[in-house]
Amino acid sequence: MDLAARKKAILGGLLALLWGCNGRDRLTFPTSSDGLGPQVTITDPSQDTTVNAGPNALVSGRVVDSDGIDTVYFDVQGGVTSFSPFVAHGDDTVTFQLPLTTNGLGGSTITVLVSGVNVAGLTGDTAVRNITVQ
Repeated sequence: MDLAARKKAILGGLLALLWGCNGRDRLTFPTSSDGLGPQVTITDPSQDTTVNAGPNALVSGRVVDSDGIDTVYFDVQGGVTSFSPFVAHGDDTVTFQLPLTTNGLGGSTITVLVSGVNVAGLTGDTAVRNITVQ
């Protein structure tokens, strides 16, 4: 086979290959993410509140995400209590109860911020509760 015939055969093979690739369907994979981060709700206290200084004030609530929750973060500002992040391992609901020390904190405000990240890496809105200690 001479050089011109070989070039023509190679070019014809490449065109057939390219034409065949353009005509087939591509695989698509559905995504399970709703595009939203976890929803955090502080249920108790239901609104910013004032408490008497004493042993503890309790803050509780839940984090929900149908895609699965990876981690829940707790940030307590103005108090003496802190909490490590909670790893949820893909659970779709996490409930929490945070006992806050209020003894000796009369006249201060404790701000509790709770947020979550789902397994898709999306962060939801942060729930905030202010607790004034008298």
